[in-house]
Amino acid sequence: MSQSWPAANYEDWSATCDTLHAHTQVLGKLAVALAPREPQLQHAALRLTARGWETAPLPAPDGSGALVAALDLRSHEALVEHTGGGERRTPLGPDRSVGDVTRWVLEAVAGLGGRVAIDPTPQEVPWTAPLDEDEEHARYDPEQVTAYFGAATHAALVLAAFRASYRGRSTPVNAWWGSFDLAVNLFSGRRADPPSGDYIMRNAMDAEEVAVGWWPGDGRYGRSAFYVYAHPAREGFAELAVSPGRWDGALGEYVLDLDDVRSSPDPRGVALDFARRVFRHACSVCEWDEALAASAEGTPPPVA
Repeated sequence: MSQSWPAANYEDWSATCDTLHAHTQVLGKLAVALAPREPQLQHAALRLTARGWETAPLPAPDGSGALVAALDLRSHEALVEHTGGGERRTPLGPDRSVGDVTRWVLEAVAGLGGRVAIDPTPQEVPWTAPLDEDEEHARYDPEQVTAYFGAATHAALVLAAFRASYRGRSTPVNAWWGSFDLAVNLFSGRRADPPSGDYIMRNAMDAEEVAVGWWPGDGRYGRSAFYVYAHPAREGFAELAVSPGRWDGALGEYVLDLDDVRSSPDPRGVALDFARRVFRHACSVCEWDEALAASAEGTPPPVA
């Protein structure tokens, strides 16, 4: 992979982006159906790996071992593999519908590890067609996906570096299929009231946290960007002057456009500095333990 950060603005590849986003929801639905439940819906999260988006090992429905479902963004295929050695693959293009791929994935799971029922209703997106009936989303441009994967990989490495030294509870770099973003969540250790009573908010946001993430943008915000938000965000959180980057009141978070990162002589450094500055500010106004907050810029324990 080139050391340069590819562009990945939603407005430039929206049709393919929506198709890829919908494909990730199929993987997420499998995780929801099969994985043991975890706090903050961590069992539902996917991972960005060296080949693309994929699930953690999931219990096979028939008890025969574990299954992994993935979107291989190098070979542009969907795949399902079993710990016993079985594997099935199918192309994502040219311009193959989400419904077709979804039905294939479910049949591949059934053939390798037993049948599973998922809720095919898409989540956190403006479209409503069930995933296994979605013939609208079919555009798949391999070059655009390759560029996205390159940008996402660079972003994931920044997020991993940011959370590495934090000594409180935190998540790995999660790939969230509802909002199609990558994020790490750092927790203070205190509980919090969810912002609303719906299922996702009630289960995902019942702890005080600061989230740092990246996404290619969407219909509300057409540019790819890093972001930081605090929950709950206390008075004064929106008052930090950070440049490059800014507070976006409509989104309720700080954003740093990927184009500003890419134009910098030190993209990784700029992105890390943005994350650390906003996190430090969030910890201050939200009155986190000072030593815990400072650990995000510290060093891990020495290696023996």
